[in-house]
Amino acid sequence: MDSNPLPTPPIAPKRHTETTLHGVRLADDYAWLRDKENPETAAYLEAENAYSEAVMAPLAGLREQLYNEMLSHIKQTDVSVPFRDGAYWYYARTEEGLQYPIQCRKPGTAAAPHSDAPEQVILDGNVLADKFPFFAVGDTDISDDGRWLAYTTDTKGFRQYTLRVKDLESGQTLQGEVERVGSVVWAADNCTLFYTVEDEQQKRQHQFWRHVCGRPHAEDVLVFQDDDERFNLAAGRTRDGKYIVLVSASHTTTECQVLAADQPASRLLLITPRENEHEYAVDHRNGQWFIRTNDRGRNFRLVTAPLATPGREHWTELIAHRDEVMLEDVDLFSGFFIACEREDGLPRLRLWSFVGDGPEAAPAAEIAFPEPAYSAHPHINRVFDTTTFRYGYQSLVTPASVYEYDVKSGASTLLKQLEVPGGFDRALYASERVHATAADGAQIPVSIVYRRDVRAPGRNPLYVYAYGSYGYSLPISFSSNRLSLLDRGVVMAYAHIRGGGDLGKPWHDAGKMLLKRNTFTDFISAVEHLTAGGYGDARRVAIEGGSAGGLLMGAVVNMRHDLFRAVVSHVPFVDVMNTMLDASLPLTVPEYEEWGDPKDEKYFRYMLSYSPYENLKPGAYPAMLVKTSLHDSQVMYWEPAKYVARLRTLKTGSNPLLLVTNMQAGHGGASGRYDYLKEIALDYAFLLRELGISG
Repeated sequence: MDSNPLPTPPIAPKRHTETTLHGVRLADDYAWLRDKENPETAAYLEAENAYSEAVMAPLAGLREQLYNEMLSHIKQTDVSVPFRDGAYWYYARTEEGLQYPIQCRKPGTAAAPHSDAPEQVILDGNVLADKFPFFAVGDTDISDDGRWLAYTTDTKGFRQYTLRVKDLESGQTLQGEVERVGSVVWAADNCTLFYTVEDEQQKRQHQFWRHVCGRPHAEDVLVFQDDDERFNLAAGRTRDGKYIVLVSASHTTTECQVLAADQPASRLLLITPRENEHEYAVDHRNGQWFIRTNDRGRNFRLVTAPLATPGREHWTELIAHRDEVMLEDVDLFSGFFIACEREDGLPRLRLWSFVGDGPEAAPAAEIAFPEPAYSAHPHINRVFDTTTFRYGYQSLVTPASVYEYDVKSGASTLLKQLEVPGGFDRALYASERVHATAADGAQIPVSIVYRRDVRAPGRNPLYVYAYGSYGYSLPISFSSNRLSLLDRGVVMAYAHIRGGGDLGKPWHDAGKMLLKRNTFTDFISAVEHLTAGGYGDARRVAIEGGSAGGLLMGAVVNMRHDLFRAVVSHVPFVDVMNTMLDASLPLTVPEYEEWGDPKDEKYFRYMLSYSPYENLKPGAYPAMLVKTSLHDSQVMYWEPAKYVARLRTLKTGSNPLLLVTNMQAGHGGASGRYDYLKEIALDYAFLLRELGISG
């Protein structure tokens, strides 16, 4: 810590409100911060920003140093691996000094793009972002003939996207826009566009529309509307291009409808009706539906069904359910498919070959990976009739790589590995995978990375990250930004705690609803295991999480003040009770399937037992950096603002408590790649100071 006294923090006024439910009185002195239009709200957020800048001012040099370091490890002018789709090869490139990628294409053969063909810029984010402090592209789709581009953009960060259509022959964008659009997908006639639209209140994609290119949007036809508040719509197309698929999905249930892509005015065909707790996904090949379903077990199986009779009574099993293996996805091609599985917490890509034109298939091979802990996933594979399969691979020490797997020979060819300039030497770094024992005996996987030559058992500062919600599997990925901590001796660990999907659906089930506290105790067990095992100094532990991972941060800090030296919490879901009691907020009703509905007393009392805001108490909290964005549509800015305001009145000691609000962004923070690096530099400078590392 710097020896200079901290400036005086802002103190938010208290304005008492309360809610009573199930005989429990919930007091809230800071509910007034929900009023975004109130000048006092903006003034408080700006005052907190000014306070944070004052506290961090002595670290201005370190922040600049970290920014320049991270920038030195990025190849600023670069190009992605081109992929074929129709008559073109598509790729994205970046240019030094520009914030956003430039989407491009060239014509070519099946083998490669024409090297001498002129490049066509499809979308230049830098041009579209002009005059906007925030910019993001949502969904995109190009018609089969390559002429029409449908794309959506957000210029505020609220994840509210506007649909436009661009003529790639003339380069002109057509007149007419549609607001609040989610998915976009072209039919096979090269003129019919389908898209989904969200409602105005809950940000739920609830309508599916049909548009004819060149006609006014006032003539668009509403094809389907889902009135169940738990469900969101998403639309796509089978890889063979023959069917449009409309998916209605809640957190626990799905329902799929399809229509022939060459008959866009035809009626939707239901695959099988929604049934609580039944999730499934569908693709098509040679007159057969391929359906990934959890009807026989939480980890999914694969079945097939005839084109005309897709109902469950006609399903034939191809891959059985397995208790130890999660079938996460199926990538279907004309002569084979790839089963994307997760076993022992690690992804597997397994090849199945079709026997003939029918649905019969047999396991043929598994793509081998060289490291004990890694991430592997399908890359962009748009061609249905192919004998190759592209996949992405990376680990904590191996930069992101794209490989092409030859189905016939079984050989993988490296197409591109992310170049890390600035002197990166992979041999200097090591990764490990250990298991921590939870309070109930569960084995929690933990992935670890460190720099070999600065490792001193029991003496290194330790950084631990986790998420642990929604069945999301924490990826074991490479980050060149991470080098700035590793090179200074920080051991970095990633805890695959329950509530995530790292060990399949049962791992998720064991950390949600009335078992949510397992997520928090797993994290605490992981930190204790790491310090006991000599991976870090127990007096210098920093932790980080965001969104639902921010809930994790709030809960574990309340449970164990003593365990952590510093906390970075991004857009944290910390006002659990007030948010889940307000069904008018975006996402609240669908979230009942993850956290429970507090109108039911058993869920109310259980959620109240861990909700960070309600469980704040007087005490010596660790140093905390809490970050939010004014236009966040998923975790509203007032949750972290209220949390910090209340904690200021309760914390003892001199550890800093900072609230930083990005006044021009949304859930993911800054949108430009250089602006984002500056945000990371702030986080790292804060952590390094608190961990006792000066430069």
